[in-house]
Amino acid sequence: MPNPYFSFKQFTVYHHLCAMKVGIDGVLLGAWADVTSAKSILDVGTGSGLIALMLAQRSNAGITAIDIEPNAVLQAEENVGLSPWKDRVKVLEVSLQDFSVPEDEKFDLIVSNPPYFVNSLKNPDAVRLSARHVTDLTHDVLLVKSLQLLKKTGRICLILPVNEAESLIRFSLSTDIRCLKKVFVVPKPNAEPKRMLLEFRYDNVKCEISQIQIETENRHEYTPEFTALAKDFYLKL
Repeated sequence: MPNPYFSFKQFTVYHHLCAMKVGIDGVLLGAWADVTSAKSILDVGTGSGLIALMLAQRSNAGITAIDIEPNAVLQAEENVGLSPWKDRVKVLEVSLQDFSVPEDEKFDLIVSNPPYFVNSLKNPDAVRLSARHVTDLTHDVLLVKSLQLLKKTGRICLILPVNEAESLIRFSLSTDIRCLKKVFVVPKPNAEPKRMLLEFRYDNVKCEISQIQIETENRHEYTPEFTALAKDFYLKL
């Protein structure tokens, strides 16, 4: 998707988002995560701050965005500082493992577009490796640690490759939380789903399963469902 067209309502393009590309995964998660009644949100691995800013646009919540990569934190801080929501978004350089809050400050919503290249060859660049490969923070640890920071009425929303999403859903059966929504993300007609959007909650109702297709048969022609989901975040869509 062409990054130069990305925007937030009347706020012009975040030029630093181009340093770490505005990927479709982050856009999908930021537009899809349920912010209903959310007063406090945690964005784990915020990168350039994309998802945190999208959620700020969609809600009135206070948002904490964390990342372990100093350059990413600097980017996110600058993007937040240029935005209309700088009073509601706080960026911290800290790992999820080291992050904690008092009981009365737990979160209504925790989101993450986490590292996902579990078995792929590692990029020799250390920054890229920490940003996109599961190293210290596995998906299981991400879920368990997020539970410690989540209100009992809260939700955890993630986007992962399909195989890793299914693996995490199986792991969640050993915890007190369940996957209650999963959305298969299909890039184009007749293609296999590449990603899955997940919502976990403290509940045991039947999981809602759905699908979203990104493009039509024509490249860069987007489906009505994707357009409806993401139109508030693109200058041209």
